[in-house]
Amino acid sequence: MPSAPGGPRLLLRRLREIMAEPVGAQDRLDKIVILIAANMVAEVCSVYVMRGDGVLELFATEGLNREAVHLTTMRAGEGLVGQIAATAEPLALSDAQSHPAFSYKPETGEEIYHAFLGVPLLRAGNTLGVLVVQNRTYRVYTEEEIEALQTTAMVLAEMLASGELQALAPVETGIALRRPVHQKGLALADGVGLGHVVLHEPRVVVKNLIAENVEAELKRLEDAIAEVRATIDELIERGDVAHHGEHREVLETFRMFAHDQGWLRRMREAVTSGLTAEAAVERVQSDNRARMMRQTDPYLRERLHDLDDLANRLLHRLVGRDLVAGHGLLPDNAILVARSMGPAALLDYDRSRLRGLVLEEGGPTSHIAIVARALGIPAVGEVENVTSLAEQGDAIIVDGAAGEVQIRPNPDVEAAYAEKARLRAKRQEQYLKLRDVPAVTKDGVEVTLQLNAGLLVDLPHLAETGAAGVGLFRTELQFMIAERMPSASEQQSLYSAVYAAAGDLPVTFRTLDIGGDKILPYMQAVEEENPALGWRAIRIGLDRPGLLRAQVRALLKAASGRPLKIMFPMVATCNEFVRAKALVERERTHLANHGHPLPSDLKLGVMLEIPSLLFQLREICTLADFVSVGSNDLMQFLFAIDRENRRVADRFDPLSAPMLRALKHVAEEARAANCQATICGEIGGRPLEAMALIGLGFRALSMSPAAIGPVKAMLLELQAGKVAELIRDELEHDGGGDTLRPKLLRFAETHGIPV
Repeated sequence: MPSAPGGPRLLLRRLREIMAEPVGAQDRLDKIVILIAANMVAEVCSVYVMRGDGVLELFATEGLNREAVHLTTMRAGEGLVGQIAATAEPLALSDAQSHPAFSYKPETGEEIYHAFLGVPLLRAGNTLGVLVVQNRTYRVYTEEEIEALQTTAMVLAEMLASGELQALAPVETGIALRRPVHQKGLALADGVGLGHVVLHEPRVVVKNLIAENVEAELKRLEDAIAEVRATIDELIERGDVAHHGEHREVLETFRMFAHDQGWLRRMREAVTSGLTAEAAVERVQSDNRARMMRQTDPYLRERLHDLDDLANRLLHRLVGRDLVAGHGLLPDNAILVARSMGPAALLDYDRSRLRGLVLEEGGPTSHIAIVARALGIPAVGEVENVTSLAEQGDAIIVDGAAGEVQIRPNPDVEAAYAEKARLRAKRQEQYLKLRDVPAVTKDGVEVTLQLNAGLLVDLPHLAETGAAGVGLFRTELQFMIAERMPSASEQQSLYSAVYAAAGDLPVTFRTLDIGGDKILPYMQAVEEENPALGWRAIRIGLDRPGLLRAQVRALLKAASGRPLKIMFPMVATCNEFVRAKALVERERTHLANHGHPLPSDLKLGVMLEIPSLLFQLREICTLADFVSVGSNDLMQFLFAIDRENRRVADRFDPLSAPMLRALKHVAEEARAANCQATICGEIGGRPLEAMALIGLGFRALSMSPAAIGPVKAMLLELQAGKVAELIRDELEHDGGGDTLRPKLLRFAETHGIPV
């Protein structure tokens, strides 16, 4: 069996020399295939490049008919080359023509060659092309030869990534790595952002691929592995996981992978073949990504994230960089791209330069989504594999309303979105003109429009929008972005700052709504089968009264002569509210006995989000000073749908008869008891839904800052009596079918109401 003269190390050294030569892209590629053929003792060496349209095109060959270059093409999955591209796995055959996938291309003249070895050109798990060697004889390629060709393929993949071959591809398609990509995700925060990619945890770009001293590279690899292992061990033993934003289970998984012998062996073999330590890590992880991205098992796909994280740690250790580089340093028009992020990390970035956020994880009700909406940053979540598809500095567009992301968009797409952004800015200017216009319908119904908030950065929106106050201040966000439990004095300081920022406008503070999906990093998570239905919000407050008492005392002290409104979340029974009310009274009495100034007026209310409270409305409206409907959770529990589950989240409409009847019941009972009723869920900020809520009898809505303008523009054109009549008729007769949405849309269109 022939052996490669000089082996893979000599081949890599020669490749490096060719890469440095001042020649054109085609000449360089032609020299490379000649070199690989000679080194592999092969009669044929060919490079196929994946174009932007998903077609593989022959870009260079030694041994096949040169006339076939840029003429021979095949789809992914077609022929042996297409199969390698589709599976991202190497393929070695002693007789290629007897394989069922063999596809004959007469223009190449390859019918005289039997032995075949092909490997994918991979980068970050994405297939950029295929590298093939062939021989006339029926021969078996060894594991060493397959490994050598895979190592060579990595160097070629980096050449593709550099963009040097872009000029050789058809203008209309380009090559796959640089092709425009349209990804669909979940809308998190409204708005359109155009800019350039900034990776939250930037990948290490491995520039030095070829080892000068293999023994030295092996030692670097072993030292880096030992350091990463020691760091993980230290984090677990010290228990200081909160500071690093990771849970113990994640670190335990890291530790398991860091000791995986198969992973370590493959990296050592890659170094032995002539790669640097960091290039070996990159190559092995790219192979892992390619294999695991094609898995259908969600558990195995999730493990890909763990391996990515570990490889990233190892690469940063090898190049001597921190895992997350300076957050605050952003270029102009930055679009942040991340697998996942906590709200604290987002707040570290310079808001003035940030134009959008794209996440692989994170739903519309996640903490990061709430903060993005507060900051007015267009955001899209659940965008699969975006951190691998996007390169640092790529042009990117985020459409937060449609939940779409355009990576490396074509000029016409970019122009269309730029126009969309201009129209949006123009509409915002028009909404700004409505800031001081009273929120009164055409038939004289006054509606109070307030903001949902949770951070001090939200509060300047009060003046910008002309909102009548803060209808919901989520106090848990302070706890979620802190590295440790905020002290009573720190809580009081925040609430005092909120009062100062709000001026004379009212603020409704919601007590801690933690538990469920809102796990504080410094609190031990409780394993529950159904967290949304478990130990959370007021249930934690009543079971751990010290936590609730500290917060209530901080709120009472911060009010100091001003009106105070406190709302309790997740209340399921009147008894829970009575117990919470008694706790507040004890704290108020305690402060009075010690001479502390008290609020000038104290009002206590409940967040209505559990259906059981719908059947105690008369009682709760008598006991409470106000009720505020949390429509997100109420709808989730009413229809038994997990709003984070994409399979069922959109199955039911908030404008369906059951939801509208429930809301109508709330409005009527609250009015009968002279108890103020507010909507503070997402539906209050959507013009069409807000129109329906006004028709149901609600006269106070709380929403995100960006929603104030569109909702006010709607109600200024609305006859509240007419929409009330429409809804009443529909609910009394046939219930409107599945949803009243089509009829409400027709009503709005007929009456010229902007929704």
